[in-house]
Amino acid sequence: MSLEGKRIGFGLTGSHCTYDAVYPEIKKLVAVGAEVIPVVTFTVKNTETRFGKGEDWIAKIEEVTGRKVIDSIVDAEPLGPKLPLDCMVVSPLTGNSMSKMANALTDSPVLMAAKATLRNSKPVVLGISTNDALGLNGVNLMRLMATKNIFFIPYGQDDPVNKPNSMVARMSALQDTVEAAIEGRQFQPVIVERFRDE
Repeated sequence: MSLEGKRIGFGLTGSHCTYDAVYPEIKKLVAVGAEVIPVVTFTVKNTETRFGKGEDWIAKIEEVTGRKVIDSIVDAEPLGPKLPLDCMVVSPLTGNSMSKMANALTDSPVLMAAKATLRNSKPVVLGISTNDALGLNGVNLMRLMATKNIFFIPYGQDDPVNKPNSMVARMSALQDTVEAAIEGRQFQPVIVERFRDE
């Protein structure tokens, strides 16, 4: 299906090491004609790490999308009734935000945008990046996998030897997952060997 003209919300949470893999996928959505509305958590906006400064990442995202990022819960809420999206992507989705989403906590602009989209019975696509997907957060991951209108970018273990509980989405499958989600189906297979065929 074509994503041209589709309104795609794109939320980023604080998995700073994953931004380099996600940024090209935002560019791809823009290149195929989607209207990409960026949303960030407070952590993304305000944190400086060895992977870069929040303000620099925001500047790059605003430049490629041509839109100011939504960085407050108040500004994210209208993505429900007033300015509905065709799909909301949250990628990367940290374990922290995943656990909150699975338990109906809405304490960031990204989670508000996702909640607003679900409220409209529209798809939410999640691209996980968490060190405890196969640990305590496993129950939250499975709860979201069983939730109507939530879809996952295929994911797998990124370092089974050194980080056996860690799982990360295969970000290169983001666009395919969004297209499938808008049609109401999960892009398959959803559990993959993380680095195979990338």
